[in-house]
Amino acid sequence: MRKLIFTAVLLLTAFTIQASKILIPMDDGQSNHLKAYGIAFWVLQNEIEIEWLLNYRGGSFMISNYAEITNECTIRGVSFQVIADVQAQSIYSEIADPEVNMERVKLEVAPKVAVYSPKTKLPWDDAVTLALTYAEIPYTVVYDEEVVRGELPKYDWLHLHHEDFTGQYGKFYRAFRGADWYQEEVRSQTAMAHSMGFQKVSEMKRDVVLEIRNFVLGGGFLFTMCSGTDSFDIALAAQNVDICESMFDDDPADPKAQDKLDFEQTFAFKNFALEMDPMVYEFSNIDGTDDHGKIGELQDFFTLFEFSAKWDIMPTMLTQNHEQVIKGFMGQTTSFRSKYIKSDVTIMGENKNLKTAKYIHGTLGQGQWTFYGGHDPEDYRHRVSDPPTDLNLHPNSPGYRLILNNILFPAAKKKKQKT
Repeated sequence: MRKLIFTAVLLLTAFTIQASKILIPMDDGQSNHLKAYGIAFWVLQNEIEIEWLLNYRGGSFMISNYAEITNECTIRGVSFQVIADVQAQSIYSEIADPEVNMERVKLEVAPKVAVYSPKTKLPWDDAVTLALTYAEIPYTVVYDEEVVRGELPKYDWLHLHHEDFTGQYGKFYRAFRGADWYQEEVRSQTAMAHSMGFQKVSEMKRDVVLEIRNFVLGGGFLFTMCSGTDSFDIALAAQNVDICESMFDDDPADPKAQDKLDFEQTFAFKNFALEMDPMVYEFSNIDGTDDHGKIGELQDFFTLFEFSAKWDIMPTMLTQNHEQVIKGFMGQTTSFRSKYIKSDVTIMGENKNLKTAKYIHGTLGQGQWTFYGGHDPEDYRHRVSDPPTDLNLHPNSPGYRLILNNILFPAAKKKKQKT
């Protein structure tokens, strides 16, 4: 297997620096947007600085011209241009114009990436791990043991695989309780909880979400999709109350669970109502799946907001794209009903007609978090046991680009936001 990552010393001695730049365009002229992010990450791993040109040709990248980088772009099928310094200076001047909504952001350090994912094989894939693998971005898998042991501070960026943090096994009980994979999931999760001294899976997941919250408070970057979004917040709100019925934890839920929720503990959502019926495939009324189901695939789109690149750096980075109107996609949690979103949360993408948000962001302590509704940006209604999406067929996916924006986000040089 071709070795993709050189040591910084070998790379820097081997490169011949020329008075020119490599421009990796990210507009419609890019042949493979997703692998372009992998190139950016690869360069950062070798301790070479990149500039992210926000809102310039779809959020392009600028790098000093090294032959090894152009060769790697060619190998991976990523479009690039070698431009003279005078052309680069012209681009910089255009971006610096105060009347133009563009900005330059330096990316300096490759973030250490972790994915919270079960060790057992489940009958669905995960869009983020598909994107990371396709873009050739390395990551480490962690799960409950590692999180509870306090290992998250080793990493800069954490993704939560499709997950149920409430201890209700995804609320798959009605449809799949007889399936081998479901029974194995219950068995393995229960065994894991007991091995770590917890009486219930819900108690283990409570400690997991608290450790993840502390990770963000301390400066970590959290990204999650689908049910990893609302079930995470629900678990935080319900950390001191039993919301699981007996088929999940061998004793009944607290009949006053709804009244005991603490919305001050959540990242994104407020005043939501739990779905307590174990036979209903839903956690709460946060999720807008039913709203999207009424309009159908052909009418389902969400629109990215345009932020001020010079003043609102963070949401601008997270919304870089070559398309502003993006086709929707379903999931166990498809979107977030706007009336349940806290006022300090930044909505970055929404379906205005449905009054649902698809893509939201916030800060907590020294860290950042992003929630993205839906399961797979290139499979409208991805079902249990469906085959994984082949990203070779979708190298320019704007929905997948939003995932990879988040990967590069922690690499940005810290720049105090203007207020």
